[in-house]
Amino acid sequence: QSLLRRLPGLLISSPPLQPAAPMALNISTELGVIRLRLRPDAAPETASYISRAAAAGAYDGTSFYRSDFVIQCGLHGSGKPNPLGVDLKVNETALHQRVSNARGTAAVAHWDVPDCGNTEFFINLGANSHLDAAYGGYCVFACVEDDASFAVVDQIAEAVKQRSKVAIQSITVS
Repeated sequence: QSLLRRLPGLLISSPPLQPAAPMALNISTELGVIRLRLRPDAAPETASYISRAAAAGAYDGTSFYRSDFVIQCGLHGSGKPNPLGVDLKVNETALHQRVSNARGTAAVAHWDVPDCGNTEFFINLGANSHLDAAYGGYCVFACVEDDASFAVVDQIAEAVKQRSKVAIQSITVS
């Protein structure tokens, strides 16, 4: 809503207040919480897309199901529809500030075609710079924020190797 102020003889209208853009994803899993700091400087559309999917409950009740050089999650195999109804239309890897697929970065998974990302994303377990250019590049949109989150990432990687998946209770946006 617009803010109105009165000054003697004048009525001044200021622009509507805009809500702050989301800055983090809090991934609550059965093994703890991973806090991802969003990187809108590197991938504004991608950070927004994943945040909106999380806010719509897309990841609630899904799981991390892959653990090799990354841990991966998303709607694959969950039977849940994409609540946004559309996939990402652009791979932002080379459009903004380029961020390499280093340990702790989160990137959108896609098939062999670069502009086909969706709700699938992964967290790199090590330096995976080969992903920066493979199939058009895997766009980094966030990074693990703290040591406690790194510990949970590593626990998930080990648990998925042992039992094939780790449940995600929810992902909240803050």
